Amino acid sequence: MKILNQIPFYLLFFFFLSCKKSDSFYTEKNSTIFFDKKYADNLKCNEKEKYLDSTVLLLKDKKNDLEVRNTYLRIASEYYYINNSKKSLAVSLKALELSKLANDSIRMAKACCFVGDSYENTKKDSAYSYYLQAEKIYFKLHDNDNIARMLFNKAYVLFYDGNYIECNVEISKALQNLKNSKDYELIYSCNTLMGNCLEKLIQYKEALKYHNMALEVLDKMKDKGKDEINNYNITSIINVCNLYDLQGEYTRSIKRLEPLLTDELKKRWPRIYANVLSNLAYSKMKSKDYKEVGNMLFESLRIVDSIGLEPDIIYKKIHIGEYYLSKKDTVNSIKILNEANRLAIKIKSSNEVLTTLRLLYKIDKKNSLFYTNEYIKLSDSINIIQRNAHDKYSRIEYETSRIEDENKVLTKTNFYILIISVVLILGLLIMIVLRYFKYKNQELNFFKKEQQANEQIYQLLTDQHEKIFTAKENEKTKIAKELHDGVMNKIYSVRMNLGFFNAHSNAEIIEKRKNYISELQNIENEIRTISHGLINSSFLEQSDFDILLSTLIENQKGISETKFVYQDSGNIDWRNTQIIYKINLYRIIQEAVLNINKHANAQNCEVKIYKKKNNALRLTIIDDGAGFDVKSKKNGIGLNNIRDRVASLNGKINITSKFNEGTRIEVIFNLISVNETS
Repeated sequence: MKILNQIPFYLLFFFFLSCKKSDSFYTEKNSTIFFDKKYADNLKCNEKEKYLDSTVLLLKDKKNDLEVRNTYLRIASEYYYINNSKKSLAVSLKALELSKLANDSIRMAKACCFVGDSYENTKKDSAYSYYLQAEKIYFKLHDNDNIARMLFNKAYVLFYDGNYIECNVEISKALQNLKNSKDYELIYSCNTLMGNCLEKLIQYKEALKYHNMALEVLDKMKDKGKDEINNYNITSIINVCNLYDLQGEYTRSIKRLEPLLTDELKKRWPRIYANVLSNLAYSKMKSKDYKEVGNMLFESLRIVDSIGLEPDIIYKKIHIGEYYLSKKDTVNSIKILNEANRLAIKIKSSNEVLTTLRLLYKIDKKNSLFYTNEYIKLSDSINIIQRNAHDKYSRIEYETSRIEDENKVLTKTNFYILIISVVLILGLLIMIVLRYFKYKNQELNFFKKEQQANEQIYQLLTDQHEKIFTAKENEKTKIAKELHDGVMNKIYSVRMNLGFFNAHSNAEIIEKRKNYISELQNIENEIRTISHGLINSSFLEQSDFDILLSTLIENQKGISETKFVYQDSGNIDWRNTQIIYKINLYRIIQEAVLNINKHANAQNCEVKIYKKKNNALRLTIIDDGAGFDVKSKKNGIGLNNIRDRVASLNGKINITSKFNEGTRIEVIFNLISVNETS
């Protein structure tokens, strides 16, 4: 949980490293003919935007020279300062176009970086692509500092998309290029980001080393203001203290944070003060020192609430929720965490939504199933997005490399053509004949390869259509199975109970009937979910799966005269058991219980699960009912579904039954086999 407090400080040091935000990055003299920066800086935001618009209109009719290109870049930067990314992007693209026409590599690289900055918060893949283009240009210019800057920008994009390993690689390259650099601000930021990456990869000792290296760099930043260096220093100290907390060294964290709480910090930088105060309170709480912790947490919340910083408000409320929990005040803990959850949903902060759902699931047992389902859906969505992002950035690197290779081949071909032309001019006619036959042969080979490629494309399309058809059929079967196993079972259970309650009319029975009507609404929602193909599972997390099974058996009371008993050996680690295995196990028991209620007329039924040697799990369902003919071909869809589910997980099923002597269903699953096949 402590990792949440790092987010504002990530933003703090990234703020100074954007291409447009670094004055050292823009080394050209200001253009005073088309754009007066001193005049623009004295204007209000709206007036400044109008002035920039008029300057852009003036530049459209000017000749493409160095001064015009520099002015476009300066205006793009100014648009970015006033948070108008759309206009900044348009002007940056215009500067890039003009720089390409003039073959101006330096300004091409700057324009690419500016375009990347404009895309950074909206299209991260596009930002990454333009940073990569700028990096390639700086590599040709042997500009190591700006190569490192582009590597840092790429790493920043990767970090916030969850690609920590690739981010680590990019930052390592950046630090390699900064070996002999004097750009200490960039060195500091690279070390800090490396520490944060290693923390995400749970390499705490290495992360601590890089954060301490970042602190050492601060002593060399003589060209920076005192306030800026102080903010960097606080950022690094909090990062270090986060690592202490993750390793349980709360006393060291408290010792480093307490000196930061000064009246001057509170007066000049209230947001930073609030974050330090919250972190210190959290460390004290984790070390069981609750003195003044509550006051500290509420004061930090009051400060950020007065400023209106919604992300910071979320972090503070989560800490307060944990504080209430430590005090056994679950009512207030649930209340404040629900507030944090709603705010996180409002600003689309997925990590904080997951955190609040995870805490609410543990605290609010009454609604734990709801929180679990929401957590699973959001977590799956984030995983899909991160996987797609990983593929996307790899593809960008590949496509950029491929284009470079094609350009090299083209350049080399042009060189050969030039040599051949010189030879032809010297009168070597025989070379013309040889070249003619050579090109003819190449043309023939090309047509052959083209024909082969067309045949392969046709075959691939045919295979694809077959796969699509098969997938559709499999999906139909899956949905039919879910409708029968899940929805039909619930409808039958509700119908049986409503039929029982219809014979009574007292107030208690009426209230119970309302509950079952509400259950019908839940069934309606489940049918809607299945119709969209979103059958992920409605199970609890692994640690509560045994409770779910107990509840399933307990809910059978009153449906029929059968007495159900559920037994669990207690040696099964449901937390580390795959979800697909638990889904099928739950459905098998559910179907068997339904069949017993419908057809068996049994007095007793025992459901037992225990773990055997060699990681095998055995399920037995035994009743003393009417029995049936196992060899009959008229067995219903429910029994066939049970067999299908067992087969899908490489399990074994044995059903023995005789008329008037009951039925025994035995299922054995090999958990190792399940893991391998999944």
